[in-house]
Formats: sequence, C-alpha cells, structure tokens
Amino acid sequence: MTMKAPEDLLVKIRQGNRFLLTSHVSPDGDSIGSALGLARVLRGMGKGALIWTRDPVPGVYRRLPGVERVHSGAELPAGYPDRFDAIVALECPSLDRTGLEEHLAGGLPILNIDHHLGNQHYGQVNWVDTAAPSVGEMVYRLARGLRVAPDPDTANLLYMTIVTDTGGFRFSNATDAAFEASAQLVREGARPELVSEWIYENRPEAGLRLLAEVLQTLEIHAGGRVATVLLTREMLQRVGADASHGEGLVDYPRRIAGVQAAAMLREREDGGTKVSLRSRGEVDVERIARGHGGGGHKNAAGFELPGKPEAAKGPVVAALQEALEA
Repeated sequence: MTMKAPEDLLVKIRQGNRFLLTSHVSPDGDSIGSALGLARVLRGMGKGALIWTRDPVPGVYRRLPGVERVHSGAELPAGYPDRFDAIVALECPSLDRTGLEEHLAGGLPILNIDHHLGNQHYGQVNWVDTAAPSVGEMVYRLARGLRVAPDPDTANLLYMTIVTDTGGFRFSNATDAAFEASAQLVREGARPELVSEWIYENRPEAGLRLLAEVLQTLEIHAGGRVATVLLTREMLQRVGADASHGEGLVDYPRRIAGVQAAAMLREREDGGTKVSLRSRGEVDVERIARGHGGGGHKNAAGFELPGKPEAAKGPVVAALQEALEA
C-alpha cells in the first residue's frame, strides 16, 4: 500500500502562495518531470511556482510541455528569498545535491520530497518514500492529496518520471505501485506512445555518434562481470556533442551478458571525472557512491572523482569487484 502525502506537507502547500522548485545537478527525467508536473499542480491551485536548477535541461527533454519555463544557473532568481514562501527540493537526498546549497541553506522553509535511501531529512517537512518508483509518482499522490486532478500534460510529465526511473519498467523498482500509478495517469490522459517518443525517439545525431565513440573504449573486467566505458571531452568535440548527450550511455555496457556492474567515467570540464554506476540484482552501487560523497539507488548511482577518467578507472573497477563479492 503506497503512503499518502503527509498532512504537514499538504498544510505547507495550502498555506504558501509562491514556491521555488529545485532538484539535483545534472537533471534527469524524474527531476525535470516531477518539477514541471508539480509546478502545473501548484499553478492549478492559483499559486506561483518557479523552477530553478543549477544545470540546464538536457537536450533529450527539450520537447516536454513547459520546459522553456525551467531556469538554470549558479545564482538564484532576482527577488529571492523575499518573493517566495518556501522551497520544494525534489529528488535530492541532501541539500548539496542541488548545487545551490549556499543560497538555499538557512533561508526559507524547505519541503524535501525524495525517494533515495540515504536522504538526510534536511527539510522543515520531509516526505521520503524509498519504495516510490519515482519522485514524480509521489507528486501524483501529492496532487491527489491536494485534490487537484492533473490535466493531460501533467499526466504525461508524471508518467514520464516513472518510465525513466524504472528504465522503461525494466528495473526492480517497477513495482505494483509503478504500474498502478501509470494506469491511473493513462486514465488522466497520459499517452505512453508520446512519452516514449520524447524519451527514446528524440536523440540528436551527435548523441548517436557519441555512443559509437564511447563503445570503442569498452573494457571487460573481473572475469566478464564488470564493464567500463570512458567519455572524454575530446570525444564530445569530435562529434559536436555536449555533456547532456552522454545521458543513458552507461546502460549499454550493463546490457552485456554476464555483466553485473558497469561504470561510465566522463571527463568533466574542470578536469575531474563523473562516475555513473549501474548494476543488476543484489550488487549495491549506491554504497560505493555514498562513500565518495555521491548517491543514488542500489542499482543506479553516481559520484565525482579528481583526475582523468583513465586514472580513475582502476579504483572504480576495484570498488565494483568488492561490491560483487559482497
């Protein structure tokens, strides 16, 4: 049985008039879809909602309804904090995952809505449901608690969060709650074929050429159980891609028969490395990420390391091998 949105959260939202919505750095389908969906729910109640994330929306999500109203940058909007009543942090296990923590801390009340295991309960109100398939599914429950019926655009956005976070219903979080919420959202007007087109049939040419570059770096370790790929800034330049085109490429090495854990090591502009981890079954990569100041889920997590991808590869493979033995 899925839990209802807590009463103290409903009260805070009913009382407030203008909300600042934010989510984690390097936004993904769940963070963008849940923010856009919640903004529509709040506006449907006659309230103001402004979405502000540190990093811009990746190109693959540029067709979502209302996406042009997502603002990004390292500074917060003019009029903050005076023009807002509360901050809603979506899908952020800790405040520093927003990349805006120095501006957000110690100011307005924070409403923390998340499904990550390691959530630090940093909000004035904390709704953390680790069984939720996506934060967008929690937003749908919140809308029901607020007695707001989602319109078809909102239903599409919230349905998209479930599709992206369950890997198209392929991961272990594709629970009965995921299917029940999806069925409800389809009844509310969500169109699975349209959402699939947004996510899967909307890749820029540069993204596909980047995949070809990345797959050339494929290496298999640990007797066929671990796979790694690298993504360098040089590759991005060669094919005319940007960092957002790397979204989802880590899933390819995990698809190899026998591979139980995979890593993509992407060179950052500051010279460091962003590590994306994926695993199958009982192999826990969230613990590895948490040990390096990152986070995520048991089978999908990420963190950052100093140094270039090639140098970071050895320690990452060793950590994955240890996770396999555990």
